[in-house]
Amino acid sequence: MNKGMKKTESNLPSKADVKQFLMLRELATGLYNEMKDFAKKSPNETLNTFKIKSLNRVLEPIKELLKNQPTALFLDILDETALPSNSDVVIILSQYLTSMKKFEDKYFRKDPTKFILRWDTKEDPISPK
Repeated sequence: MNKGMKKTESNLPSKADVKQFLMLRELATGLYNEMKDFAKKSPNETLNTFKIKSLNRVLEPIKELLKNQPTALFLDILDETALPSNSDVVIILSQYLTSMKKFEDKYFRKDPTKFILRWDTKEDPISPK
């Protein structure tokens, strides 16, 4: 968010965005853990196109969900023609998970009127005190 730009309901995530975010975070975390294990055993082994397509099916909706976030510039989709290595994929997935953490830190926060942590959404924005 730019300085001077106030958070409005229009740039908050929707409840559907949050639901999708939570599902995608689980998938991305699972993929990261799997790829980290592969990278420990064979860091330079390249992925086949099936694995790249499978990974991109998770990465593409995350990238779309985070497209308006400052970290979106650093989110790359895997290139099927370049055949990335296991360690390359770990780096990419790490960037996605870090970006997702920034998203969560921004929109899952304390509601000062209810004294609870909750998602700040278009349908249910958190009002300043």
